[in-house]
Formats: sequence, C-alpha cells, structure tokens
Amino acid sequence: MDGAHKLGELFHDVPRRTAAALDKALSLLRSLSKYHAHHDVTERMARTRQCGVGQGWPPRLGSLPVHVAYFLAVSWCGYILLGDLKFRAGGDGSRPSGIDLFFTAVSAATVSSMSVVEMEVFTNGQLLVLTLLMLVGGEVFVSLMGLASKWSTLSKQATENSGRVESHDVTELEMRPVADAVDIEKTSTSSVSPVDAKRLRLNAVRSLFFIVLAIFLTVHGLGTAAIAAYVYSSPGPRRTLQGKALNVWTFAVFTTVSTFSNCGFMPNNENMVAFPRDTGLQLLLVPQVLAGNTLFAPLLAACVRAAAAATRRPELVETASENGAELTGYGHLLPVRRCVMLVATVAGLIAVQMAMVCGMEWGGALPGMSPWEKVSNALFLAVNSRHTGESTVDLSTLAPAILVLFVLMM
Repeated sequence: MDGAHKLGELFHDVPRRTAAALDKALSLLRSLSKYHAHHDVTERMARTRQCGVGQGWPPRLGSLPVHVAYFLAVSWCGYILLGDLKFRAGGDGSRPSGIDLFFTAVSAATVSSMSVVEMEVFTNGQLLVLTLLMLVGGEVFVSLMGLASKWSTLSKQATENSGRVESHDVTELEMRPVADAVDIEKTSTSSVSPVDAKRLRLNAVRSLFFIVLAIFLTVHGLGTAAIAAYVYSSPGPRRTLQGKALNVWTFAVFTTVSTFSNCGFMPNNENMVAFPRDTGLQLLLVPQVLAGNTLFAPLLAACVRAAAAATRRPELVETASENGAELTGYGHLLPVRRCVMLVATVAGLIAVQMAMVCGMEWGGALPGMSPWEKVSNALFLAVNSRHTGESTVDLSTLAPAILVLFVLMM
C-alpha cells in the first residue's frame, strides 16, 4: 500500500514539475532573446554612428577624388590669375596661349616643373601666383591639410561622445564597434579608458599638426631670409638679378618655396645655370631640397622627440614612440630605426653620385672652376637628381653615363 501510495504521489507531481521546468525554460528563452535584440540594436547603432560621424550629406568621398578636385581647383584658379595679370614688356611681345598658361599652372600646382613658357615673361605678381601654387601643391603642405582634416574629425567625434557620456552612464567611444560581451569586459578592465585613449589620439594629432606647421614655416622663413641676405651680400648674384629685372625678395621667396616643395622652377630662364660659381647659394638650397623630400621624415622624428623630451606631455611621448604613426595616422612619421636607415641610404646615394660626377666631369662639364666650386656643383647635382631637378650646368654637356645614373636615381 505504501509503495502504491508513493507511486501515486509521484505521478501526481509530474504535471506540476513539468510545468515549472517549462516555465523556467521559457523565461530563459525570453531573457536570451531580449539580450540578443538589445546587443543587435546596440551594434547597429554603433556602426551607424561610426559611419555617420562628421560626414552628414553628401557622404564622405575617398581620398583620390578629393585630391583630384583639390588640384584641379587650385590649377584652375592659378590659370585665371595668371591670365588676368599683365605680362612683362619686352621680348617678342607675344602673349602665351591659354593652354600654355594652364599647363604652367598645373605644373606648378603638381610641383612637376615642366613649362612651355619662359619664366622671364612673368611679372612680379605672376611669379607670386606661381609661388602660391607651388606652396599649396607641395607634399608637406598637402599632408598638413590632411592632419588638419583629421584633427577636425576627431574633435567632432570627441564633442559628440562627450554629449553621450553626459546622458548615459556607459557609452561606446572606440573607433570600432564592440563585438561581444567579452570585449566590453576587456575594455572596462583595461588600464586606459576609451575616453582617455580617444583624447590621447586627438591631442597627438593636434600636437603633430603644430610641429609640422612649425617646420614648414621655419624652413620657408629661414630659407627666404638666408637667400635674400646672400644675394644682397654678393655682387655677382645681385647683378644677375638686376640684369633680369627680378626683385631680390621675389627671387628669394620663389626659390625657397620651389626648392622645399621639390618643384624646381626658378624665376629666370636659365635656372641655376646662371649661378654656377655661387657656392654659398648652392649650399643654402641643398638642405632645403633634402628637408622637403627624403629627409623630411627624419627631421620630423627629431623634432617630435625633442618636443617630447622638453615638455614630457603624454601625447608627445606616445607620438615619439614606435607606434606614433599608428596613433596619428601620419605616414611621414617613421620609427627611429627607419629614419637612421633612410639617412644612411640618402647619404650613400649622394656620395656615389658625387664621386661619379667628380670622376667623369672634373675637366669636362665643370671647366674654369676651383676645386671647391667643382665639389659644390657636384653635390648640388647629386642632391637635385633625385628631387627638384635644379641644375648648375647644362645637362646636355654631361657624359651619357652620368645621365643614365641620374635617370636611375629619379
């Protein structure tokens, strides 16, 4: 009887226990579905914010269309200004055609230094227009505008994120959306919060912008002053410019901008062939050539490290580290080891070219010069073969082997 009674109670409890188990299972399913729905909505909102921050309408264009539009607009504005300004009187009196002016404007904006117009037909105002085109078309200036754009984008993101932080206890501030709950736990337990990481990147980009701007202004300011001082103190270059009716300061500004941007234009028809014995002018231009091209990255790295050592600011210390380029997204910011290798490579290539030029042209394309003038001209030719293309001698007089070497360097 006792066994039958217990068996009856067991069968009587089966429906109640089954109902309780089903209720727990349904509750668990409802919780999982709510979590999945909430996670899906959160992830979609994060992706929407990531794609929409700072873009608005129309959507952000790629870098290639922006660069093409930029250079076309700059070249067209330069062409209009060159055509509106008066040309220099004298010569055959013919005005350059429209296509020639547009080609010259494009060549100046893209720092390619190809021209079908003699430079001495341009007046002082037109030379300043060409100077401006070379200035805004140089690699350093374009990269500086990229840093300014990145700074603006990060500032907008920081402003929007700070607004969300004030209205919510937890806000997603990483550049990439959080993938799952494990990433959330890792982020919350890390030593650097997302807000601090975002602020660090913003401060690093802003500091790097001002460092590049300082280099840009310093090179142009010192270069212009040094060239003007040299011309005023040297009777030879001063007579050359007076004979061509060129203003000294226009020549100094034009030459500095053209050299640093690695364009190679000169305001006279002969380029640097008119100054073969002015070794002081050549040595003033050599560092500008290198600073605007292959040695810009080592110069920038040295300035960043100097600023970090002087100020000890966290963003500068992080920028000076090995992951500085990844933090700022600035391609010209290289690690120290690569900068050292770059400097050694540049020095080696220059030495090889100097040895070739001195060995093959000592009594050929460099006649009537002192040994120091020949060495200075060889250095100037070696540096410019890979950069601006300025030359102190007629390239047609160089040996074919030297021309082949220059082609390989280019």
